Amino acid sequence: MSPGSAGSRSRDRDEQGRARNARPRDGLGRPLPYGSPGVARQPEGVPRTPAQTLTEAQRLLDDGMPFHAHEVLEDAWKSAPEAERGLWRGLAQLAVGLTHAARGNVTGAGALLDRGATALGPYAATEPYGIDVAGLMDWARQLAGSLDGRDTPVSAAGTAPRLRTGGA
Repeated sequence: MSPGSAGSRSRDRDEQGRARNARPRDGLGRPLPYGSPGVARQPEGVPRTPAQTLTEAQRLLDDGMPFHAHEVLEDAWKSAPEAERGLWRGLAQLAVGLTHAARGNVTGAGALLDRGATALGPYAATEPYGIDVAGLMDWARQLAGSLDGRDTPVSAAGTAPRLRTGGA
């Protein structure tokens, strides 16, 4: 029996023994059958500076992999000082919102885009780390609004936002 297949009592585990689904994933983070070629997953718990986090997340967004960008942003969220957690959580939620929009889940996309934009609100006046907070909030609300009645997924790469001002 394949790891994790129906009826299997064993679970996929990481090096620390934690349950972790080892199925390959596509560019939007959807699980593929065991043995399928997939997109390399982002390692968890990688310490990055804010600039490194934003650069890597932007690269992944531009490559049409918002689920993977979310994982990078989630690392920043989990390791950030308390005062910045809402910023990184909001950015991660925007990436997941785009993931849902690219998968065709307009309800989930709208909810996460709104939640992410709301989380970013307190940071709009300061633009920490050059993050275009106001622009991202506008992007999220426009994308969410464009999803009403839509029956086809959006292009993840074609719809990806710019995280920092000046297109950096």
